[in-house]
Amino acid sequence: MTASRVPRPAPDGTRDDAANVRLEQENAQLRQAVASHARIDQALGILIATHRMPPAAGFEVLREVSQRTNTKLHTVAETVVGWALGQPLPESVGQELEAAVQRHSREPDSPEVRTG
Repeated sequence: MTASRVPRPAPDGTRDDAANVRLEQENAQLRQAVASHARIDQALGILIATHRMPPAAGFEVLREVSQRTNTKLHTVAETVVGWALGQPLPESVGQELEAAVQRHSREPDSPEVRTG
């Protein structure tokens, strides 16, 4: 029989302070993960709409830009969403994004990424 990772409540129905801290930390991590995934999904939708590419190709574009610029995936996603809202792309991200889109685009005449 394995032990449960979640501490059992005390007889009075309360949890000890250490258990409360762990649960709060886990809850905060889960909230951050949900927000990060939402931003990645938004960036993916932007790439799909602007470059008419399938979702898998859009995700590969985001992943490649992340790896080639040594930037966290969620940060690249935030940058792409900002770009869609009119903010300029950092030059390195713009160059890598354009190159990755060209590598994964189904349509050679899909709109270009503009970095300015």
